[in-house]
Amino acid sequence: MIKRPFITKEKVQEIVESYKTPFYLYDEKGIRENAKAVKKAFAWNVGFKEYFAVKATPNPYLIRILREYDCGCDCSSMTELMLSEAVGVKGEDIMFSSNDTPAEEYAYAAKIGAIINLDDITHIDFVESILGKLPETMSCRYNPGGVFKMSNGIMDNPGDAKYGFTTEQMFEGYRILKEKGVKNFGIHAFLASNTVSNEYYPVLAKELFELAVRLEKETGADIKFINLSGGVGIPYTPDQEPNDIRAIGEGVRKVYEEVLMPAGMGDVAIYTEMGRFMMGPYGQLVTKAIHEKHTYKEYIGVDACAVNLMRPAMYGAYHHITVLGKENAPCDHKYDIVGSLCENNDKFAIDRMLPQIEKGDYLVIHDTGAHGHAMGYNYNGKLRSAELLLKEDGSVRMIRRAETPKDYFATLDCLDIYDKITF
Repeated sequence: MIKRPFITKEKVQEIVESYKTPFYLYDEKGIRENAKAVKKAFAWNVGFKEYFAVKATPNPYLIRILREYDCGCDCSSMTELMLSEAVGVKGEDIMFSSNDTPAEEYAYAAKIGAIINLDDITHIDFVESILGKLPETMSCRYNPGGVFKMSNGIMDNPGDAKYGFTTEQMFEGYRILKEKGVKNFGIHAFLASNTVSNEYYPVLAKELFELAVRLEKETGADIKFINLSGGVGIPYTPDQEPNDIRAIGEGVRKVYEEVLMPAGMGDVAIYTEMGRFMMGPYGQLVTKAIHEKHTYKEYIGVDACAVNLMRPAMYGAYHHITVLGKENAPCDHKYDIVGSLCENNDKFAIDRMLPQIEKGDYLVIHDTGAHGHAMGYNYNGKLRSAELLLKEDGSVRMIRRAETPKDYFATLDCLDIYDKITF
């Protein structure tokens, strides 16, 4: 697969007249087309809903676009709940899937009517002690332990994850919840991350559907929804083929008809919580080459750093890079593409073959629309960049301004210092 940026050098040159690099740019057209495709792929299920994982890209402008396609919000913190409510997402269109959760966050989730997805069996009594009475609708997160396997090998290791109920706890937990007045139940599981395989959701669905049948039969719990969570990935490297959401939806449908319908559970709604798949390919970090260094290796220094995109430094993650205006030039130069942090892992690419880069060139770092800007931080006093939206008509709108030094110092409880800083 050839990775092409959705932005041209000429368009970037136009944008930088108003907004300095680095900046995140999101493709409205791509986001909309993908949201339509997801909705269509699961249209066979009457109750289907995609709960967009807010943690991936917590920007209200982007969430509002997804709302036009009936997406809800998957939240994991107080501020994500607050943001979702402010955007206009209401009640059970919010899924609260958190872990090690503070009491005030459970209280707020219940106040706004969000579905609470419990991460641990001990949280049943904890939530009851906070609320006095449990909500009528609740969900539990399932962790089967061991390893999660597919036909192409081991995908992930749930047994090492801190999340979820064991199999035995699921049955015990549902009995307890039912005794405490819960009437509507959901099942949730996240067993593998960033799977670039059409097989993941159907395999996961089969495991959860079979569990649902057993739970309903043995505990009497009325299973209303099964949440496949996230895990549907994107092809970060050019050699990977992207997931086909139509094939994924069809695979889940077949398992649904094989397992749930014969058990009289053909009214169970299917939920998903995709962040990376919904937004990842439709965001790009645009940065400018500002230095070159010739020592033991060839370095290109750019004006972005790990503060803007943490994944390469934190995980060693690959993000494809395009040098704008040189898309068809030979990749005959080997570079490390680096930022300015005082950390040696502040590298967007290591030994990457690229066209010859000159100071002033604009580089696009692909597939940063999810877990990109959201993971930003302020180490070395660095400031997070702006977020821009490339609208369908070709215009550009700022949807989050860049941070300023005043933002950085605003939380200091030292007015004498704050007053002495010249902004």
